[in-house]
Parts: sequence; structure tokens; C-alpha cells
Amino acid sequence: MKTTLDINDALLANAKAFAAQQQTSLTRLIEEGLQLRLRSSHTSTRAGKRKLPVFNGRGGMVAGVNPISNKAMLNAADDDA
Repeated sequence: MKTTLDINDALLANAKAFAAQQQTSLTRLIEEGLQLRLRSSHTSTRAGKRKLPVFNGRGGMVAGVNPISNKAMLNAADDDA
């Protein structure tokens, strides 16, 4: 199918040079780029359904640190360093 695209001049020049270097056509280069982009888009939407890792470590809050106070948490972090 034929179509018309408005492509940035510098990008088009780079794409033509790359296609020539790879001994392929500009059409094939654009098709491959679209396929890669569509595939990665499809993969990233499925990635949202993956389970996130959970830290099952030991310990907990340091005694005397208020967990709902940003200032207390930052001070405790500074004391640790």
C-alpha cells in the first residue's frame, strides 16, 4: 500500500543513509521500525500485569522514629549514613 508521510528532513537523510549502509530499502527500514515499535508497545501493556517483587526482609522501623513524619524519616536516614 502506498502512503505519504511528512518526515523531518534530517531524520529522512539519516534513514536513507542507514538503509543504504544496511543494503535495504527505505521502505523496509520503516516497516521494521514500525514492527519493533508496535511489538514493544504490545509488550509494555502486558508488562503492567506482571507481579512486582516484594521485599520480605526482617526488621522494621527504628524505635522512636515517627513513620508518618517526613522530617523524622529523613533525620533517621541521615543518622544512618
